[in-house]
Amino acid sequence: MVKAAYKSGADAVIETLPKRYDTLLGHWFENGNQLSGGQWQKIALARAFMCDSDLIVLDKPTSSLDPEREYEVFQHFHLLTQGKMALLISHRFSTVRMADRIAVLDQGRLSELGTHEELLALNATYARLFKRQAAAYH
Repeated sequence: MVKAAYKSGADAVIETLPKRYDTLLGHWFENGNQLSGGQWQKIALARAFMCDSDLIVLDKPTSSLDPEREYEVFQHFHLLTQGKMALLISHRFSTVRMADRIAVLDQGRLSELGTHEELLALNATYARLFKRQAAAYH
């Protein structure tokens, strides 16, 4: 549990809680501590790091994290997914570009499938959106 918390960044959150790992989380519990969106996301990622399943589904797993913490989480991501299949749903190209295969959905249908490099070479929807997002950093 401690290792999983470290990998997700939840360890820093847990250290601030009154009873650390024994703190009840959520306002629906009497005396439960409410967390911010980013803090909940770190706790959820820690839970994913603890699971021993063949398939891991993460929907926008780092959307509430700052860029530095997102980078750190994905440094550990290969450990989480080693020997497993991971389905990562995201609109952030910095997140999806590391995938073995990227599926682009348009109007609920698969419109493109390939690696980051293959989809850039295709010069279709993925390439257009990637370039738009990258332009914001220039």
